[in-house]
Amino acid sequence: MYQLQVENMSCGHCVGSVTKAVQAIDPAAQVQIDLASKRVTVESTSELGAISAAIVDAGFPVSSAQ
Repeated sequence: MYQLQVENMSCGHCVGSVTKAVQAIDPAAQVQIDLASKRVTVESTSELGAISAAIVDAGFPVSSAQ
């Protein structure tokens, strides 16, 4: 499970975009997003770097990931 701090998320559309970006890397990924804290939790077998890069490519800066 990965925890990412993702900036610039403010609405349901942002949630959908981030979820779609992660699931493009791993269609089976479970994605939970807390807009208030800008925290994205991902359960995936894919590499953290690939998931983070997909979120950045979707237009949402990742300020931390673990």
